[in-house]
Amino acid sequence: MTTLKEIMSPKSIAIVGASDTKTRIGGRPLANMIEKKFTGEVYPINPNRDTVQGIKAYSSLLDVKEDLDFVLVSVPSKIVVSVLEEAVIKKAKTALIFSSGFSEIGIQGEILQNQIKKISQESGLRVIGPNCLGLFNSSNNFFPTFTSTVNRTNPKPGGFAIASQSGAYGSHIYMVAQERGLDITYWMTTGNEVDLSVGETIQLMAEDPEVHTIMAYAESVKNGPQFTKALDTARSEKKPVIFMKVGRSEVGAAAANSHTASLAGEDAIYDEVLRAHGAYRVKSTEEMLDVAYATKPRIFPVGKNLGIVTISGGGGVLMADAASDVGLTVGPMPQDAQDILKELVPFASPMNPVDVTAQFFNDLTIVPKFTDLMLSRGGYDALIGFWTSAAGSPVIAKPLLSSLKQAMTGYEEKLFINCMVASEEIVKTFEDEGFICIEDPTRAVVAMSALMFFGEKFNENKFKNNFNETDFLVKIPQKKLNEIDCSEILREAGLPIVSSFLINNIDELSAIFNENQNKYVMKIVSSEIQHKTDVGGVILNIEGVEQAKKAYEQILSNVKKNAPNAKIEGVMLSPMIQGGFECILGAKIDPVFGPIIMFGLGGIYAEIMKDIIFAEAPLSNEKAEEMILSLKCKDLFYGARGQVSIDVKALTKLMVTLSNFIAANKDQVDQVEMNPVIVSQDQIIALDALIITK
Repeated sequence: MTTLKEIMSPKSIAIVGASDTKTRIGGRPLANMIEKKFTGEVYPINPNRDTVQGIKAYSSLLDVKEDLDFVLVSVPSKIVVSVLEEAVIKKAKTALIFSSGFSEIGIQGEILQNQIKKISQESGLRVIGPNCLGLFNSSNNFFPTFTSTVNRTNPKPGGFAIASQSGAYGSHIYMVAQERGLDITYWMTTGNEVDLSVGETIQLMAEDPEVHTIMAYAESVKNGPQFTKALDTARSEKKPVIFMKVGRSEVGAAAANSHTASLAGEDAIYDEVLRAHGAYRVKSTEEMLDVAYATKPRIFPVGKNLGIVTISGGGGVLMADAASDVGLTVGPMPQDAQDILKELVPFASPMNPVDVTAQFFNDLTIVPKFTDLMLSRGGYDALIGFWTSAAGSPVIAKPLLSSLKQAMTGYEEKLFINCMVASEEIVKTFEDEGFICIEDPTRAVVAMSALMFFGEKFNENKFKNNFNETDFLVKIPQKKLNEIDCSEILREAGLPIVSSFLINNIDELSAIFNENQNKYVMKIVSSEIQHKTDVGGVILNIEGVEQAKKAYEQILSNVKKNAPNAKIEGVMLSPMIQGGFECILGAKIDPVFGPIIMFGLGGIYAEIMKDIIFAEAPLSNEKAEEMILSLKCKDLFYGARGQVSIDVKALTKLMVTLSNFIAANKDQVDQVEMNPVIVSQDQIIALDALIITK
């Protein structure tokens, strides 16, 4: 298997399309490696010159006598395939393609790109790109890239790595990281990803001992299983993956066949997959860099109880609000510890945030005293100190740092973030002692939240569903299914679906109502009508045979008017179910990540409220309950405001059963939806069923 070292530390590189002009795309990589003294052999390939930038040039790869490890390609797209064929002959391990003019331009480019893919698959040549900006390894001065950022900076190895689908944005991330003092060991852009993807790059970085933190940027993922495996590897190695996923795609008309599909937008599924596999998703480059910077001490608090010590009551309140926004707890100090703090500083606010007041300026010894009490008695998983611009004063900075060092003695496993405004020189003195310094209090809290997320994920128990696909296979007709068909299939799979009668003749209604006194709902049955209400195909609260007959005729009339070409397969009659909450439970096969389960508030509120959650299928019971607890409306299920709680155990069983069904039948089924599912203390039952086959 390819390692990152094999790609990033070649003994030789040939640059096809090497230019004597240092500022050209084909000239910059050569200039970089000459100026920064790459230790390997460099072979410029240019049939029009004897030398390039003072180095002997060759007409083609085949003119180089030695075997080649790495081939950089910077020629027109129509020549790239022939260059790669020569690279294979020269036993190259890796080819990196700057050239554009492939799938991004349409069909002709796609044909060329498929030829590249075929060469890679058949020969084992690892291909990066095409249409990419390159990569670098700062530990050996290997710079096959034409980004100008490496000319303006001096990249140094430091354990951070960047994987980016976008070259330009990848350069942007590198540049701002460099300005924040984050030393980047590896930087790789993947472009069109004909072979090596961001997902596999994360995998390689997670496996490399030189990497401790990974920043990644992507617009899409092609290989879901490979991607999630990479995230799992990083999590098992306790290496944070800080991920920026852009591109909120709109759900197409074909996907709008069900609420499940229209709600399960691509972005919502990415959000869940990233979270479930331990990657922290950021919304901005600033957040990405804050979180990456905060990983430098390699301390990841397992809990979410945050202690705040501040010289400003207002700053403390601001941070407490920010902590609440990101799901952190700002728990109070024990009363006896508060009493001690009050004795030290009578005007202090000892709860949490702990406000040391302006006494801070008179007596810096209160800092270690307060901090020690918070760490020893408060049970906090981490602390943030808000010192504002006071810490920027040379008079205060040195004794404050000394006090903080004293305070943290014996608590080296605890993370302490300083929120302070100070010069680069002063900040560096704090950083050299292992302290993190972030100017803005809200950003400091968000960064802390990210580290606590990693701490949770690195120590998470991974619940497993003892899933055996053959146990849940169901024979499913490959046709458009009506609701009766769907109900029978899901009932066979072990899902509770309301019983119903199929009526093909109005006279059949008399026998049903002579035996039953219930209220009923009547619905049209047609495999060609999925949203029955839209065509007047549903009537509720039917009592007695006369109402039933009128409803029957009304439904047939409505459907013939509103959907004149739809094939009508009858009318179904089901008991009205009263009480409980209306939920939606659905599943779909995501084209990237495979079987996905969805649960949330249902009925007419499904698309209005959008209080829904997704997870990969199959589920464990623990994961199913975690989904319920993550909803805004979760208190409804657990007896909010004196209401009777529902049977959560039965609900989780229902969710797991559907997840097993979709995972086992993924080759036959595209979507499943039960909406609404009535959830109450006494029963959990689906009133509607929809299956869309492949």
